[in-house]
Amino acid sequence: MESKAKRTLVKSAPELWELADDLARMETWTAGLVDAPRPVPIEVTDREPERILAWRTTDPGGADARIAVELAEKGFGTSVSITAQHSKPDRASADAVLEHVLDELGSSGRRPLARD
Repeated sequence: MESKAKRTLVKSAPELWELADDLARMETWTAGLVDAPRPVPIEVTDREPERILAWRTTDPGGADARIAVELAEKGFGTSVSITAQHSKPDRASADAVLEHVLDELGSSGRRPLARD
């Protein structure tokens, strides 16, 4: 099954690339897509810095998934498109995972001030 999500985020392509091109983060995102309790081993299949990042699962006994993130400068931000090929039977659940990835990429990353 294929799921897609797209959003324009108010970050530059280099900022988004720094977040997305992170092995641990990709493994965690993939775990969410295949309903794994922990990060899933992946292999990067395509990498064009600040443009395209694609990967697939490599766990021989696990669920199969392929994910591609595409970045394109757009006005005051960057258009982010995520496409996932997966075996998840519930499309809404897979779409929610991709929306969560977009939320994570778009978050400010700021921590609230600690209060004494």
